[in-house]
Amino acid sequence: MIRLPFVDGWTVGPKLGAFEARDAATAAVPVSIPHDALRDLPRSADSGQGVHAGYIPGGVFEYRRTFDVPAQWRDRTVRIEFEGVYRDATVYINGDFAAHEANGYAAFVVDADPFLKHGETNTIAVEARVHRDSRWYTGGGIYRPVHLVVGDPVHIALDGTRAAASDIDAERAMVEISTRVENGTRHTATRRLSWTVVDERDGEVASGTAPVTILPGADAVARVRLPVAAPRLWSPDAPHLYRVRTVLSAIDGELVDRDETVLGIRRLQLDTAHGLRINGETVDLRGACIHHDNGPLGAVSIAAAEDRRVRILKVAGFNAIRSAHNPASRALLDACDRHGMLVMDELTDVWTKSKTAFDSSLGFDERWPGDVAALVAKDIAHPSVIMYSIGNEILELATPHGATWSRRLAEEFRRLDPDRFVTNGINGIIANLERVQEAMASADASDPNTMMADMGEQMARMNASTLVTDSTEESAAVLDVVGFNYADSRYELDAELFPNRVIVGSETFPDRIAALWDAVARLPHVIGDFTWTGWDYIGEAGIGRVDYTDVDGYEPTGTAGPYPYLLAQCGDIDITGHRLPASYYREIAFGLRAEPVIAVHRPQHHGRPTAKTPWSWDDVVSSWSWGVPSGSPVTVDVYADADEVELLRDGTPVGRSAVGKPRPLIARFETSYEPGELVAVAYRRGTETGRASLRTAGAPVLVARLEEDVDPALAYIAITLEDSAGAVVCDQDALVTVSVSGGALAGLGSGRARTEESFADPSVTTYDGRALAIVRPDPDAEVRVTASAEGFEPVEVVIAPRDAR
Repeated sequence: MIRLPFVDGWTVGPKLGAFEARDAATAAVPVSIPHDALRDLPRSADSGQGVHAGYIPGGVFEYRRTFDVPAQWRDRTVRIEFEGVYRDATVYINGDFAAHEANGYAAFVVDADPFLKHGETNTIAVEARVHRDSRWYTGGGIYRPVHLVVGDPVHIALDGTRAAASDIDAERAMVEISTRVENGTRHTATRRLSWTVVDERDGEVASGTAPVTILPGADAVARVRLPVAAPRLWSPDAPHLYRVRTVLSAIDGELVDRDETVLGIRRLQLDTAHGLRINGETVDLRGACIHHDNGPLGAVSIAAAEDRRVRILKVAGFNAIRSAHNPASRALLDACDRHGMLVMDELTDVWTKSKTAFDSSLGFDERWPGDVAALVAKDIAHPSVIMYSIGNEILELATPHGATWSRRLAEEFRRLDPDRFVTNGINGIIANLERVQEAMASADASDPNTMMADMGEQMARMNASTLVTDSTEESAAVLDVVGFNYADSRYELDAELFPNRVIVGSETFPDRIAALWDAVARLPHVIGDFTWTGWDYIGEAGIGRVDYTDVDGYEPTGTAGPYPYLLAQCGDIDITGHRLPASYYREIAFGLRAEPVIAVHRPQHHGRPTAKTPWSWDDVVSSWSWGVPSGSPVTVDVYADADEVELLRDGTPVGRSAVGKPRPLIARFETSYEPGELVAVAYRRGTETGRASLRTAGAPVLVARLEEDVDPALAYIAITLEDSAGAVVCDQDALVTVSVSGGALAGLGSGRARTEESFADPSVTTYDGRALAIVRPDPDAEVRVTASAEGFEPVEVVIAPRDAR
């Protein structure tokens, strides 16, 4: 069946009681779908959702729109497909209940036929509820696309065509295609299916056809095996894609329905000797855990935003993502297919035991088969998806009944999709929470992140304990790949205890990547590492912050950042897509970067005591432009895969330092700030291997740059305070106001984690000299985006109409 966009003409407002009337405060406003109903709500320190959601409140929301239903649709099948509504979606058509979907991440389809008024204007209403149901910011409402589906009563089922190849060699790949056809009539129907496989240039490489008979009210599956000669294989480095075009026709040849699905031909292998192999080559997973929000856009999934994020992550050295801790959007998977990003797609954060007051554990015991089926239906066509994760830090996992749930879920995934691997993000400490509390009287189990932060080195010992070994063995045994969260102390131990166990670091601390990646390189049964996190996100506010503890009245708050913290502040890449020093450190640790990187500790804070969490990075910036007096003391770190580093200031040697302190791949220098040029030269065995430099910025100007890849849906404009040579001034931030003609401002933000500014406002304060404006262009208009700030000349970006690009 053909999906048609159903994204315009919607309104949203607070859901009112049956006897309440709307007033100015509760009036519905027009929106375009996808839409995040939470993003623009007023934040406060006493928000019911608290630090988990970045102090953004929840609510109950009602979306409505009207649509015309032609009289001829009486003889058609009409459905409405939602890719995701957060959460507890209830759908009404013309005032009548039509569907309910509790899972905020599962796609669902509403059969509209029983409720439509043909030849009239119809109304659809969708209610969504968000309230203390997650440990991170979820957003709320219809945050993923909606499709209107109109077709013949005899039609190809939605996502009904599946194509894969397991018999592959250099000469040909045998592509196995199956298509499910549904018959909604009262009569037996015979139709013909035709399949065509096309390559990236739209050239036909294989085709086949078969008749199919479908009984009344039933469905039927037709299959074909087609050889693709000299197949171009899909891999992270060469993500070649084919497409399968499916046509359903009447016996006389009249077109009835059509469909198209992606096909990536690739072979997966897994063992403890070679690790993960794709097309016969070992691939180590350079992984990033990511949440699903898109920064200034909120939690919405828009194809252009998802594609941009995957591209930036790939440039930063990642080749895999983990969709923590919920199923990824279709648009994200499409981008991963295109760019060669491997995916561990995760089902859920909870099973039957809750972590928050109203989370998805409620009803999971009845809902889980549908949740698994929805995830597999979404993922099965995507070559980027190589693993399903059945959960994250599940509380009941270490019990016999928890192991039963582990097996039940894993086997259901295998039944629906036997070609991908199954994993689980196991945290042995969280799984033994009550016993850990007994062992550590001071442990704060009310917040697992704070508890893990407080444990320090004891966490590694606990994860390697006999308690964790014995209590998690059965749940681990049901998996193809055992995911360990913060348990690298088990890597070498498990090679002895469980010689057939394949392991992945499913969640790890960011500052330990050098040691963690060394383990991945040395141990073939450890197939990769997923850092927390690759991209910063809304919620879990301040989990990666650095506190200066000499502030009057300072009180430790564990990993919970006090209001007005909004962002987690723990990503290699900030919410605007700007790579932070930690990202370059990781690139060096991965062995992908020879040039060193200079990271300067903010000199205005030199010598001050700090408090960090295990998810913190140092408070550093790659800048040599500071508003402190000349001669001020400053700490300079140089990240390098080298033996030693020499630091020069304006050509004069500052000194040489061995690499390895305070952490691997770091050389640290204590010097003084003087405007000019700072150069770091890396040496291995006395030979220069690379150099990097920073230069003090001159008089800054306001600059706005349109990113090269302009999508019809979104345009990204980087705003910086920089000099004529492009050096960014990082401690002279300014309030920037953005205006748009010929389009709309979709979001405006910076990487500042502690802020009271809203992404919906037309003004934002730069952070370290940077901000990001995201614009929805009118495709038929010339778009003009103007940025202005006090003390700077305004700047303008012009985007040509779509037809003129």
